[in-house]
Amino acid sequence: MTTTRQQPNNPLHGITLEKALTRLVAHYGWDGLALRIDVNCFKSDPSIKSSLKFLRKTEWARNKVERLYVSTFDSQSPWGYSQR
Repeated sequence: MTTTRQQPNNPLHGITLEKALTRLVAHYGWDGLALRIDVNCFKSDPSIKSSLKFLRKTEWARNKVERLYVSTFDSQSPWGYSQR
């Protein structure tokens, strides 16, 4: 038995907010990200550093980024399928 806690059902386990944001920007670009998540830090002179500062203070926006990351990159995402 290991002492480290595994999180097999957490698609964000091991993914930092910075890594998720960087990958989303590479995939969608800042304009595409701003279309999907309506926050000024993605629209007005966007940068990873300023966006991380905002997202770390603003839980609702961080949650939207995390959900978008999962729905974009996790092949088993529940957001990728219609609700039953």
